[in-house]
Amino acid sequence: MAVVDVVLPEIKAAQEHYFITVAGESGAGKSEIAAAIAEFLEEKGIHCYIFQQDDFFIYPPRTNAAKRIEDINWVGVQEVKLDLIEEMLVAIKNGVSEFEKPLVIFDEDRITEESINLENVKVIIVEGTYATMLKNVDCHVFIDRNIHDTRESRKERAREAQDEFLEKILAIEHKIISANKDKADIIINKDYSIYKP
Repeated sequence: MAVVDVVLPEIKAAQEHYFITVAGESGAGKSEIAAAIAEFLEEKGIHCYIFQQDDFFIYPPRTNAAKRIEDINWVGVQEVKLDLIEEMLVAIKNGVSEFEKPLVIFDEDRITEESINLENVKVIIVEGTYATMLKNVDCHVFIDRNIHDTRESRKERAREAQDEFLEKILAIEHKIISANKDKADIIINKDYSIYKP
């Protein structure tokens, strides 16, 4: 995988942990790319852990969707506890390896907690729409696909109704996410080729 080829020398040179984010718009393939990076690294004997931004929303999915309908201005960075992710990244850098982290139970529309142990983990991957905004990171990966490029994959995923209201939400997210593209260290193009800006 091309991303791994780029970051592998840096990961090997890192004294402690190495932090990667994978960001992009809804349906861009963040989860798949984060999982692929982790899989390729695991094959090389480098253990990884993936933090999913979806676990760090303030409200569980259906409740959050209702909040958006009530007030579309709720859509954005304020929906997510990015500060909590940042705190965890700093704690990991400072040697903390055991955590209680949020865990969304989608079908039950609730957020619980899970215990994680990162004792033998070298690479921390954070995937999510706003992950490029995180500061305590070694490499920001950005998937350069917009709301038009992701339409088909969003339909296949069928998480939400593909209607006019969703288009408004995606337009708001696009404005925020695309504004952070310039923070990326690696950009993945629509054809999944990569380049370093």
